[in-house]
Amino acid sequence: MKAWTLIRHGDPDRAFELREHPSPHPARGQVLIRCEGFGLNYADTMAVLGLYREAPPLPSVIGYEVVGRVEQLGEGVPAELLGKRVTALTRFGGYAEEAITDHRACAVIPEDLPLGEAAALATQGCTAWYAARILCPLRKGERVIVHSAAGGVGHLIVQLAVNSGCEVFAIVGGKEKADLVRHLGATHVIDRSAGDYARQLSALLGKHRADASFNAVGGASFKKDLSLIGGGGRLVLFGGAERGGIGMFGTVRFVWRMGVVLPIFLMMKSRSLLGINMLRLSDHRQDLIAECLREVVQAKQDGILKTHVHGTFDADQLPAAIKALASGRTMGKVVVKW
Repeated sequence: MKAWTLIRHGDPDRAFELREHPSPHPARGQVLIRCEGFGLNYADTMAVLGLYREAPPLPSVIGYEVVGRVEQLGEGVPAELLGKRVTALTRFGGYAEEAITDHRACAVIPEDLPLGEAAALATQGCTAWYAARILCPLRKGERVIVHSAAGGVGHLIVQLAVNSGCEVFAIVGGKEKADLVRHLGATHVIDRSAGDYARQLSALLGKHRADASFNAVGGASFKKDLSLIGGGGRLVLFGGAERGGIGMFGTVRFVWRMGVVLPIFLMMKSRSLLGINMLRLSDHRQDLIAECLREVVQAKQDGILKTHVHGTFDADQLPAAIKALASGRTMGKVVVKW
């Protein structure tokens, strides 16, 4: 089988080679999927730069999700999965024509669901569902901040918050992204290009405080968000887009900007910090991954969620797709088709 193989860190044009690999074989509880294509996630761009600690050693096949058809079943897998079209999460290995994964990380999807929309339901869909439905369930009337609100996870959290009856403060960069989140139902749109987002948010909140913030940025935004949430407020961290620079200096600067939080003060002010790493979650709570995937696919079928696809790239355009995602100008899902 062919697979895009990460051979070095740095410029995507030089970091990848399209290589032949042996076909994988499903172990007990696993399935083999013949892939139509695969989705990209921001963590992929970090892995290409050598900034993602969980990424496998070079040379490696990265990738968290695929869409395709189940062709082989390992021992103990329900027989009805054979031949089904699925969207699935992978613990790396997704940038390939064939991929294996735990059968619980698959969800059967309609034959006519477009590739990009299906891929958006996997890693990003599960992250959004876990964040806004399991880890930090939202209640009607809550004031909710969503960073990177036009991104792959963000645009889904916006919709889940709207569906919960929340007042949504969507943070984006640029008019096109602002138009998208307004269309998705965001109550207020804060454009970072118009000035400091925290000042804009404070003006909109007035005498009130936010009840929850979903933050994919980290860095300096962490302390700003912490000052914006009130008693009973929750700050959910699921990304580090502000992480910049290569090596130890970039890491130290990123951590320094976030600062130090003393648990006693969180307790005194009744605030909560919640972190999400879907790889770690899948290591320990495969049942939650399965629940999230099942529920987000159902929400898509019920019309609760719309999945926005920024673009579909041909297989030979993977480096261009990675660069597009890393630019910060994409909206919703970026997907590659074989």
